[in-house]
Amino acid sequence: MEKLKAGGNSGRVLIRYRNAVLLGCTALVAFAPLPVVAQDAAGQASGTVLETITVDGGGTSGDDDSKSIIANSTTGASKMPTDILDTAASVSVITAKEIQQRGADSIEQVLQYTPGITTDFYGADDRFDYYKIRGFDAWAYRDGLTLGDPFGGVREEPYAFERVEVLKGASSTAYGVSDPGGSVNYTTKRPKSEKFGEVYTTGGSYDHAEAGFDFGDNITEDDTLSYRLTGKFQKSDAEYDYSKDDEQFIMGGLTWRPTDQATVTLVYDHLDRDGVPGSGGYPIGTDFETNRFFGEPDFNYRGTDRDTVSLFLDHDFGTGLTFNSNLRYSNSETDFGYAYIASTPTDGSTLAPRYFYANDSTEETLIGDANFTYETSFANVESRTLVGATVNDTSSTSKSWWDLAPSIDWTNPVYTGAPTSLSQIEDTATDQLTKALYLEQDFTFSEKVIASFGLRNDWIDTTVTDNLTPASSSDGSISEFSKRVGLTYRFTEEFATYASYAESVAPPSNGVEPERGEQIEVGIKYRPDDFPAMFTAAVYDLTKTNITRTNPATMLEETIGEARVRGIDLEAKTELTHDLSLTAGYSYLVSEIVENGTQGNEGNELSLVPRQTASLWLNYTREGNDVVGDMTVGLGTRYIGEYFLTDENTSSSGDVFVFDASLAYKIQPNTTFELNVTNLFDEKYVAYGGFGADFYNPGRAIYATLRQTW
Repeated sequence: MEKLKAGGNSGRVLIRYRNAVLLGCTALVAFAPLPVVAQDAAGQASGTVLETITVDGGGTSGDDDSKSIIANSTTGASKMPTDILDTAASVSVITAKEIQQRGADSIEQVLQYTPGITTDFYGADDRFDYYKIRGFDAWAYRDGLTLGDPFGGVREEPYAFERVEVLKGASSTAYGVSDPGGSVNYTTKRPKSEKFGEVYTTGGSYDHAEAGFDFGDNITEDDTLSYRLTGKFQKSDAEYDYSKDDEQFIMGGLTWRPTDQATVTLVYDHLDRDGVPGSGGYPIGTDFETNRFFGEPDFNYRGTDRDTVSLFLDHDFGTGLTFNSNLRYSNSETDFGYAYIASTPTDGSTLAPRYFYANDSTEETLIGDANFTYETSFANVESRTLVGATVNDTSSTSKSWWDLAPSIDWTNPVYTGAPTSLSQIEDTATDQLTKALYLEQDFTFSEKVIASFGLRNDWIDTTVTDNLTPASSSDGSISEFSKRVGLTYRFTEEFATYASYAESVAPPSNGVEPERGEQIEVGIKYRPDDFPAMFTAAVYDLTKTNITRTNPATMLEETIGEARVRGIDLEAKTELTHDLSLTAGYSYLVSEIVENGTQGNEGNELSLVPRQTASLWLNYTREGNDVVGDMTVGLGTRYIGEYFLTDENTSSSGDVFVFDASLAYKIQPNTTFELNVTNLFDEKYVAYGGFGADFYNPGRAIYATLRQTW
């Protein structure tokens, strides 16, 4: 190894030099998973219609994500901002208000009330953001530009984002190469042309101490120059012994509006995380408290150091032609090292074998996208055409070490310290250049029928250098074409139905064909005029082919796999009255391994993919008076159905209900006390296993926040 790290709860020695540049549907409102009987609790209560507000720089006209859980428009399925009712795809939007309501402190928590998405399936493994959409991995994007596969990437900070958009199913035509499950697009907070702000402080479980701020204003009196400053600083432990969960995040943005038609925004952010990768696992069949730790305290670290600069340029030429561009540079360094239980003895011994594993990774990316949109009409047809290009130049390195660690007696654990050396098993450098051209076209006929299609071609050149075998490198070049087509019919201003076909292409390893996905989907959407709400339902058939596996006979990667998922997603988001809001979702799917080459398992279900998931969150506000302030109570429940832990389908989790809760009390008009509880009843289950050890789901956590806004 280049370095070894030591430390535990009291800190660790950092030997690596770190460099940071600082400056539905039906009226779905209730559900129950089978065999529980579904209940209809739809209500047509009279409500207050919220005034539509346009947010500067938000990327979606007509939504104010800080004031409503209902989103009306999206860029999740297309680079053109589109009314969700006119979008021939299943899109869910989690706004900043919903994120704050639920006290979501991680991307997994942000997504876990969205139908079609599964999270927490790796339990106490805290290295990455873990989620699947419709049974498959899903890629992450920021402002429409690729971040990549979250497995192996950086854990994102939700406080940086105005909203999180989820597109379900194949999506390569919109944003480029990706897995077929779908995409998660984060929209960065940008300056507004008004004064606003908040500061808060939070404390709670696991010695958690946190402070944050998000404020901005105009710099000039004529609104041509605005700023925004966002930050979060956290000092905390994690759930288990010998852990930490520290973070420093700072983000600043400037927006210049030289004319009424042009906007330029520059955003810089720095993310520094100092945490741990996980608990080390628990022996199979045992039942320990979730704070127990069977790793190695002096070899247990997970660090992230990333700097990002984003530039946005928008110009409206006033003739139906607009220009939009986005450029992002990022430089990140991540690492982790830990000891984990490798197997559980079956001979009566309580000594669990362990291994050490460590990884250092770097990534430097310059990615840019530019496009023109032209809107026109003729006769009774409205047309929107978008043409654009994307370039992504990424250089990355990955070094890994692995070796046998001393066994640990789980009845009387004795820690042995950090290793003095480990065997290096990987040292690779990868340079990848991706260039793409794309076209999107919408035709609206008589304000009723919307036909849309997209075409995209990605050219990917990849060079991988293996530094463990001198002069060993491989080059690969592919050209991949993807397409989508959709048809939407607006029965009324409130009700629409659609059908679509979409494709995805995942970037391959050198020497093998890309993994591809295809999806057919039909759905309905309902947005009432009487109160803010969105109800959606979708049925889909999704197939992934050319799945890459290592052939055990040749030890070479081959495209020998195929898997299929068919299912239904239902979602409701509504502010029934000024005092009552609801978020509900239900997903049922059937997955099947159609082909797996020499590894078998044909006919089995995909691992870590429950057939059923469901969620419900209710928020009720009791208005105060001159003596007592407003009080808002939130209660949520999540159902995670049983799923297999491995593709062999030899072991499985149980099904479980998990409850969450929140309370907010307005002390003064702009001062609020908030209480958030995740896993209210401390439900514990095995979220991940089958490979020598079990990993539990996150336990109960309680956090109190004092927030001042203006």
